[in-house]
Amino acid sequence: MKAKTIVMSVFGARPDAVKMAPLVKRLAADPEIHGICCVTGQHRQMLDGILNHFGIKPDYDLDIMTPRQSLAAITAKTLTGMDGVFSELRPDLVLTHGDTSTGFAATLAAFYHKIPVGHVEAGLRTGRLYSPFPEEINRQMISRMASLHFCPTRVNKQNLENENTPGKIYVTGNTVIDALSMTVREVYSFAEPALRGLDFEGTRVLAVTAHRRENYGKPLKDICLALLDLRDANPDVVIVYPVHLSPAVRDTVMPLLDGQERIVLTEPIGLLDMHNLIARSYLVLTDSGGLQEEAPALGKPVLVLRRETERPEAVAAGTVELAGVARENIAGMAQKLLDDEGAYRRMARAVNPYGDGLASERIAQAVRRFAGLTDEPPPEFDAP
Repeated sequence: MKAKTIVMSVFGARPDAVKMAPLVKRLAADPEIHGICCVTGQHRQMLDGILNHFGIKPDYDLDIMTPRQSLAAITAKTLTGMDGVFSELRPDLVLTHGDTSTGFAATLAAFYHKIPVGHVEAGLRTGRLYSPFPEEINRQMISRMASLHFCPTRVNKQNLENENTPGKIYVTGNTVIDALSMTVREVYSFAEPALRGLDFEGTRVLAVTAHRRENYGKPLKDICLALLDLRDANPDVVIVYPVHLSPAVRDTVMPLLDGQERIVLTEPIGLLDMHNLIARSYLVLTDSGGLQEEAPALGKPVLVLRRETERPEAVAAGTVELAGVARENIAGMAQKLLDDEGAYRRMARAVNPYGDGLASERIAQAVRRFAGLTDEPPPEFDAP
């Protein structure tokens, strides 16, 4: 009997865990594939909650996280850790995700061992190497080494084709949309105590995340000041901001927003809390990549707190607008959506371009084809 094809999924950050979890579960259900899960622990506390929710027990855990870890330390420890893993177990295919330092270093380690790599969420680009930092260069370098590229949209595929990227390119949709079907509930009780008493019917809740490195310092301060402006101008608005653990974020946010009326600051919240918070919120303001994909799937307009986005499909579709990081722009654009019901409805009802909940199935089919288990390619996701 032919041995099962060994496919190892490697990830380390919370967003990657959310997006890889549906695929890990799908591969585990395939009788002809031996799915192996390896985590680096780049985001230790936030990662473990995702693994627990989806019932995923890693086969390998590098546990690399240390306080105030540098990018160089994350990359070096992941590279040497994965070198040991690949020396012990040589998988037939390695799957990495997105644009984290874990994804880049794991791909490089696989390349050194001449193990093929499939890149999930491939082809995102801003064209500016330092924005987002270090994600833009990470994903560009992963693309040069990967053999399979799983693109959320046709725009991502075109980016890779424009770069003459080697390997097979598939348009699959984004696996984060698959994850939403496992997390959002009509009746839900929040785990975070500060969220349990929110009046989602009688107030308009603005869900906020802001933590990217390029926003450290003045941009993040201006974001906080814009939130205060919105609070002051709208008596029915409550702002909920789960604050990232990064000291650079907390040192700016806490002095400005902690203890302010109608501004609810929490520690980073779990996946179920976050998805159900978005589903019940009026509007999302974020510098996160994932929320640009998740919130539109839940019918929520998104203002992106960045100067550019590697997800232009949502801007073109009308589900997302770039607000930048200037205080006046953020407050003004959010105020328009609070005042103009027509503008709000147009964004809320626009079609989400990122997926239909079947991305993991398409990727699994492509993996099976790569392994010689089928001749049939996956159907392409009909996205922008």
